[in-house]
Amino acid sequence: MVDVDADRGERDRRRVGGLLRERNFALLWSGETVSGVGSAMAAVAVPLLAVVVLRASTFAVSVLTAAEYLPWLLIGLPVGAWVDRLPPRPVLIVSDLVSAVLYASLPVAAWAHVLTIGQVLVVELVAGGAGIFFTTAYSVYLPALVAPEDLLEGNAKLSGSQSVASISGRGLAGLAARAVGTANSLLFNAGSFGVSAACLLAIRASGPPPARARAERTATLRADIAEGLAFIWRDRLLRRLAIWPAVSNMAYGGVLALSVLFLVRVAHIGTAEVGLLLAVGSIGGLVGALVARRIAQSVGTARILLLGVCAAGFAQLLIPLTTAGPRAAFFVAGSGIVTAAITGTNIVLISFRQTYTPARILGRVIASQRFVVFGTAPLGALLAGALGTALGIRSALWVMVVIFALSGALLFTRPIRGRRDLPASPDQVHSAKADM
Repeated sequence: MVDVDADRGERDRRRVGGLLRERNFALLWSGETVSGVGSAMAAVAVPLLAVVVLRASTFAVSVLTAAEYLPWLLIGLPVGAWVDRLPPRPVLIVSDLVSAVLYASLPVAAWAHVLTIGQVLVVELVAGGAGIFFTTAYSVYLPALVAPEDLLEGNAKLSGSQSVASISGRGLAGLAARAVGTANSLLFNAGSFGVSAACLLAIRASGPPPARARAERTATLRADIAEGLAFIWRDRLLRRLAIWPAVSNMAYGGVLALSVLFLVRVAHIGTAEVGLLLAVGSIGGLVGALVARRIAQSVGTARILLLGVCAAGFAQLLIPLTTAGPRAAFFVAGSGIVTAAITGTNIVLISFRQTYTPARILGRVIASQRFVVFGTAPLGALLAGALGTALGIRSALWVMVVIFALSGALLFTRPIRGRRDLPASPDQVHSAKADM
């Protein structure tokens, strides 16, 4: 017999506190928030380490950005198959611990006066690989902690906390670099991964069993990878939602590769101020996380996707106009709107994929999608570095932001343009075709 009063009490409790009143979700949220602060600090500290301490060239700094995303091209596809075969929580914990050790090695090397750009490059490359395992397993683990109807809320809360972490972390990075040294500031990042691992260990639910039962694992790793890729390629909507971000992320990777270089060497902004500018620009991510769910429910998930793409494209064009002084506001406005739009659309897309994709192949589909999407980011970073060396940093930045702005046109096609909401399953796409 169903306890109606208990169900009503549970609904009332959820309305008051939402998912943060759920112990397991709260632990996941807490760990990710602390880890996000450290990662945001590292996103500023690592390029500053290369630019200010190691005096790296424009192309070398771009290679560092490429190294962070290059693992998606090297191991992105098999990671999805591995995650589908393994329990996700141990994968998350090991990934955190590996990242903690890697980032702690940089200040240790600096103390010993043996730090080189080569070591920084290796750390970014291997930590990027650990991040692939983490983000793929995380996307599989979250649906086990929350109900399907709460995925949008869960992703919004996690994205919101990540935005707050990004704001505070980027702001603290410049101040910490000035106070304790750029290399030493990376200890905060190492410690944050340790906190994330501790929170994951404290979660009582072990999470879902591997998506494929041991008896079913007769296919080879190559066959598993091919199944994930084929699911995306055969599905017209998923295919479109892979091509567009592949192009936009290529351009965005170039923008990220040049941002610190541009602010320090072209706009002549100090290290502490660079961190503050990046932090203020990140406020947009918090705004996007706060309003994404409400706007999606009001206007539809497909429509918010198109609105976000247009807003991000136009705002990105403001960034190359930045100079020291009052015109630094161009960077704040441009990056703020871009991060708001990207955060909002990511919340919608992550929730869409988690409900649209069969659980059995969710890890592979997510990894395959991200292989296509993030695999282009290192190419964009290298392209930006080459253009920055040949044309100058500001000119190269203009090229990348224009490509980013134009990439949004790829989404204005019938599978998305004609819908209010993204479908909940492939069956809804097929039924929509039949109604045409």
